[in-house]
Amino acid sequence: MNDSNLEEGTMKNLIITVLFICLLFPVSVLSQEKTDLSKGVNFIETKVYSREDDEKILKLFEGLRVADVSDGMDMVGLPGIGLVDPAIHPDWTSKDLSHQFRGIAITVRYVPTQRKDRPEPGQDFHEWEGNFYNKYSTEAFTDLIKPGTAVIIDDVEDKDIGSIGSYNILNWKSLGAVGVVTDATSRDTDEIEIEKVPLYLREKGRGIRPGRNEIESVNRPVVIGGVLVCPGDVVIGDGDGVIVVPRYVAEQVAIYAREILDRDKEGRKNLYKKVGLPEDKTVE
Repeated sequence: MNDSNLEEGTMKNLIITVLFICLLFPVSVLSQEKTDLSKGVNFIETKVYSREDDEKILKLFEGLRVADVSDGMDMVGLPGIGLVDPAIHPDWTSKDLSHQFRGIAITVRYVPTQRKDRPEPGQDFHEWEGNFYNKYSTEAFTDLIKPGTAVIIDDVEDKDIGSIGSYNILNWKSLGAVGVVTDATSRDTDEIEIEKVPLYLREKGRGIRPGRNEIESVNRPVVIGGVLVCPGDVVIGDGDGVIVVPRYVAEQVAIYAREILDRDKEGRKNLYKKVGLPEDKTVE
């Protein structure tokens, strides 16, 4: 066999090998995708923002009301988006407006547990309870709390579970949380009002987490009152309820909302004078 025939044969073998690999590759990819899906796949990316970015955004939202922000959402083409079901309401309100908050979302999701809801015969209740808290229904998200954080909790709506109480919510505040929103319940609500931690909830609860729920994820997208909340979104709460601003439009929404609030303040100042009301912080 001459060199020309040898070269031609080698080329044919190479082409056949390449075609064989190309035919196999999609099958391998598909198989890998199936394997990944079977283990669970997150399709919405969790974006991480710097502390400097968070602080810059929160500065833009200082003093803005839910109504102003809702108007701003209309102006960027998202009418009705972000407005949380009004069934989720402030646990308490105050004339000094200390129930209001503007924060950057961190999220946690609790789901109904399938685990045994009581200790084994002869097992100490407090031992069982502590193990359940520490192993299945933890507060792993607390490591993410920093100044300006809004803690957003997607919990079990139809069970009497006091996932939030006067101790843990005050601890979150001490770490920097400015507000808490849950689509479920809280216990110890009298004490929480005294502690002045802004809390927005569906209804009051009394039970504890062990035997009732367990943690499913931290800093993944959750749904609160019919609204998608992604980590890093801006969340605002006041007497009108709660609104969630997607991070990608937050800056523009804040600019529009500020213009709306400034015009409203000026108009109300004139009306205050007309009816003889002294000025207050809402028109300053």
